[in-house]
Amino acid sequence: MSTPATGAARPVYLVDASMYVFRAWHSIPNEFHDAEGWPSNAVHGFARFVLELLERARPQHIVVAFDEALDSCFRNRIYPDYKANREPAPEELKRQFVHCKALCEAMGLAVLAHGEYEADDLIGSALVAMRPQGFRGVIVSADKDLSQLLVDADEQWDYARNQRWSAAGVPERHGVEARQIADYLALCGDAVDNIPGVPGVGAKTAAALLAHFDTLDAVLARVEEIPFLRLRGAASTAAKLRAHRDQALLCRQLTTIACDAPLSGHQDQFARGNANAGALGTLCEALRFGPMTRRRLHEAAGVDFAPSPSAT
Repeated sequence: MSTPATGAARPVYLVDASMYVFRAWHSIPNEFHDAEGWPSNAVHGFARFVLELLERARPQHIVVAFDEALDSCFRNRIYPDYKANREPAPEELKRQFVHCKALCEAMGLAVLAHGEYEADDLIGSALVAMRPQGFRGVIVSADKDLSQLLVDADEQWDYARNQRWSAAGVPERHGVEARQIADYLALCGDAVDNIPGVPGVGAKTAAALLAHFDTLDAVLARVEEIPFLRLRGAASTAAKLRAHRDQALLCRQLTTIACDAPLSGHQDQFARGNANAGALGTLCEALRFGPMTRRRLHEAAGVDFAPSPSAT
C-alpha cells in the first residue's frame, strides 16, 4: 500500500535509540554516576537527546526501538559471524541501556525491543504497520541501512547533524536508490556489521551494476552480460559473481530489514501515552539527575514536578 501524500500523512517518529545511547557513551566524560556508584554518562546523554527531540519535534506518535538481539538475532543463525567484529558491550553500558528503556517507558513513549530482531527490523515493522493507517515515517537515525525503508513522503533525520532526506535524496548520499540499499550492501559488503559481500566488488562497482541491472537478482541472472559493460574489470567481476553467487544471496538476507517483527502490545498507533510520574521520579532519583533535567523530563512527560530535597 502506498503512503498518502505528505499533506495528508501524519508523522510517526521512529527512533533508533541504540545509536544515541552509544553516541552518549563515547562522547560524554565518565563523570556521572548513579546512586549505586555505576557510570551513568550514557543515560544522561540519551536523556538530553530525548528531551531535545520531544521539545523540538513535539511528536504525537513516536516509538523508540532498542537493540536487545546483540548475539541472538535471526541473522546470527543465518551467519554466525554477523557483527562478530564488535566487542561485547561492557556491563557498565548494559546497565545504562536498561535505564534508557525504563526512562522512555516512564515518560509514556512506546518502546520496542526483541531478542531476535534488531532495532532496524522493529522500526521497519512499525513503519509498515503504520502506513495503511495514514502515517509517514520520520526515522531518527544516521544509519544508512535504514534508508532502504524510505518511500514517498517518508524522511530520515540525522538528528546530530540536523540533516533530513527522503527517498529522492538517497542516491546523492549513497549512490543508489533507497530500494537498492540492501542489494548494494549485499554486493559490496558492510564492514561495520561484518558482512563480507562479494570479494573484490567495491562500492563503485556495486553501484554501477545496480544502475544497469536494477536488482541483485537481475545482476546474477544476467551475469554473462557483465563482461560487455563499460566497467573496469568487467570480466573479472563477472567471474567473482559466478563464484560467489550464494554468498551474495546470503548477504542480502543479512542486509534486508525484516518488516514482519512482532509488535504485540502496540495497537495504539504508537501515540504518546500517559507518563508514570512515580516511576519517572524514582528513576531521576536513582540516576541522580540534576534539578533542571528533572524539571525538563517532567514537563516533557506532562506531569507535575516537585523538587526532591536531594536534587541539588
